[in-house]
Formats: sequence, C-alpha cells, structure tokens
Amino acid sequence: MSKVALVTGASGALGRAISERLAASGYDLALHYRRSADAAESLARDLQAHGVRALPIQADICKAADVERMVRQAEDALGPIGLAVNNAGLVRDRAIAKLTDDDWNIVLDTNLRGTFLVCRAVAPGMRERKEGRIVCISSIVGAMGNFGQVNYAASKAGLIGLTKSLAKELARDRVTVNAICPGFMDTPMVRGVPEAVQQKLIAQIPLGRFGEPSAVGEAVAYLAGPGGSWITGQILHVNGGMYM
Repeated sequence: MSKVALVTGASGALGRAISERLAASGYDLALHYRRSADAAESLARDLQAHGVRALPIQADICKAADVERMVRQAEDALGPIGLAVNNAGLVRDRAIAKLTDDDWNIVLDTNLRGTFLVCRAVAPGMRERKEGRIVCISSIVGAMGNFGQVNYAASKAGLIGLTKSLAKELARDRVTVNAICPGFMDTPMVRGVPEAVQQKLIAQIPLGRFGEPSAVGEAVAYLAGPGGSWITGQILHVNGGMYM
C-alpha cells in the first residue's frame, strides 16, 4: 500500500500525535490545516528532520473545491494517498436554548460534512488501486452524548454511521474504513476547562487520568498497518475504560 497519508487538522494536538506516529512508520505526510499555518509548517519541519516528506496544505474542508484541490496537491507532490485520517474538527459548546444556527452549522459542516468530502475525494483512487485505509476520528461524546454539546455529539455520532456505511461500500475494493473514539485526552482544549471540571472528568475514567494524544496515534498506526488489514467498519474506543 502507498505510504502516503493525508491527515486533516494536523496542526492540533491529536493531529500532531497522529502525524508523528505515522512518520515513525515511514509515511510521507500531507498535513492539512485551515488557519494554523505556523503550527503546520513547524510540524512539517520536525517530520522532515526524521527523514520523511511532509507537506503542509491549507484548505477549508467545508468546501468541496478546496478538498479536491488539496487531494490533487498532495498526490502531485507525494504520490497516491494510501491512508486518509479525518481528524479535523471543532467545538461550539452551548446548551440547546442558546445554540444558534451558526453554532450548529459550523460544527456539522466541519466535523461531518468535511469528512464526507475528504472520503469522497480519496475513495476513487483507492478503489482503482484496490487498496487504501480511511480512519475517522470520532469521539466518546458521539457514543455517549454530553451536556452542552448537542451539535458536537451529533457530528461525531454521524461519523460512526458514515464509517459503518462507507466500509460496506468500499470493502469489495479492499479499502478499509474504521473510526476511533477518543475519550478525554490531555490536550490544551481539555486543560483549558476549570480544574474542578477536570477532576470530575477524571473521576469518570476507570484508569484515573486523561489519555495521552500518542494513544490515538498508536491506534491509527494499528488500523493503518498489517494488523488492520482485515478490520473494517469498526469503532475503536480509546477512552481509559469509560464503558467498563
């Protein structure tokens, strides 16, 4: 399989961890970002220092033309995309009484529609080559819900349905599609909430701590590697045992 990976939202904490782990497995990387050019370019330099090619690409994944251009740019520079990791996402948290149309639309457009557009853009090449892996980064919130995150939960639950359905469509062409549901991870977003809230979250985790972003990188590498060759349509929960 082609050792070229496209990682959306690569400049964030999870995106960086995923990209670093894939680079360690020898992947050349197309690093998508929307606004964080400095972070994406810094990541690219770090990865290039370890002997792989890394190309930052700006795109708005809510726009089909941008996504198609991003995929063309990545493949022209690096070669056929063998792995697509749909990691880009955002939150606009509010209780439903205060949730605006804009809050709903931007979260669903980015988290769900953006993933659909990336999948639609990379699938034809993977099907033609009779190989490929797609990994969608969902969330524990998509599986169990969360107060004040109706829009986010809906988008991440949608990714689970997208994953299961697309896996059925692409299996005949030996393309696997799986999702990862991270739990509460040790990221700037989680660390940005009040300490009392953090402690309440940790109290719900049987392993007693937030997860390291590297755990998600390892999960992606597993699904992308030989061990994932006969796994498709599955949802891998990386959450410290919250469903025990």
